[in-house]
Amino acid sequence: MFYQASTGWAQSAAAKPAPDVIVFTNGDQLTGTLERANGDSFVFKSDVVGEITVTADKIKELHSGGKFVALRNGEKVTRTSKTPGTITYQDSAVTLADTSSSSVIDTVPVKDLSALIDGATYTKEVTGNPGIFQDWTGGLSGGVTLVESTQTGQSFTAAVNLIRLVPSVEFLPPRTRDTIDVLETYGKLTQPVIPQTTPPTPDSVAKTNIFHADAEHDKYLTPRLYGLVGLSYDHNFAQGLNLQQIYGAGIGYTVIETPIQEFDVKVDVHYERQNFVPPTASTDLIGSSFTELYHRTLPRKILFTESGTFIPSWNDPSIYSAIFAAGLQLPTYKRFSLNLNLQDNYLSNPAFGYKDNSFQFVTGVTYTLK
Repeated sequence: MFYQASTGWAQSAAAKPAPDVIVFTNGDQLTGTLERANGDSFVFKSDVVGEITVTADKIKELHSGGKFVALRNGEKVTRTSKTPGTITYQDSAVTLADTSSSSVIDTVPVKDLSALIDGATYTKEVTGNPGIFQDWTGGLSGGVTLVESTQTGQSFTAAVNLIRLVPSVEFLPPRTRDTIDVLETYGKLTQPVIPQTTPPTPDSVAKTNIFHADAEHDKYLTPRLYGLVGLSYDHNFAQGLNLQQIYGAGIGYTVIETPIQEFDVKVDVHYERQNFVPPTASTDLIGSSFTELYHRTLPRKILFTESGTFIPSWNDPSIYSAIFAAGLQLPTYKRFSLNLNLQDNYLSNPAFGYKDNSFQFVTGVTYTLK
């Protein structure tokens, strides 16, 4: 009796769901797993050929035991639940069936199909809410230079760039976007007096300390138009700026959006406070930030990024600032890449005795989180 029960359990455990099947118009068949569909393109994964994309005109039949949700062209995706169903494709239409009742949930002509999304992804991306520490992507960067000779010097750079899109999949319209950026550049150069005097003269020390941090939350009103709230903090020893704080809200618009490039423009109204080294007085300003951001994926997965911001003050037109940044990220090994970045900061009212422009060129290594 024990042997029979064990055999029955083993047979049940060994039972696996039947694989999904594509029957091509030429009669060939392929087994594997249907992952998703974008329009009339079905993404199918097989142990034999890996992941492939097959257009509907090459498919005679498709049968999938996985549970999917179908979205139609022009359908407004709302945060409401949908019943997922198994998929059958034939006669230029996708049919979703309820496995519990065998009833048809929906039939969508392939010409009207926007996407097929598996049930778990639909629940997570459309109806779910990520936790505060979940679903962040981006990179961590760092670089170091050490000099040990007559002079001694050290310079360190570190950067954190994080972004979170909800939903995180490209085939669903965006709902929110969060970004966090932190950049720190620190350097110290010690120069002894040559020849040394009697009594000894202390070594001269030159320091560099440039810090920037910003965070922004975007709420999409349409697939391209969004409202935003943001804050930023800057410290620049090279311009005598102890701390600049900006808190504002505004709107943004995605002008260009393709698989290889994106171009956004933004404008806000904000409160700004600048605190300088003495004797320069601090300022309290009402101003705006006019920003453009562009990124493009070049051949060999090289990423080019560029941004520019002009920040005028409305209550004191003589005070304004500008920031320009550009960079290249060159993949090297797995998640590691070499980055080349430049940034130029202009301040119309630096502290007394300091220059109004600060330029830095930074190289380092970036680790992509995911």
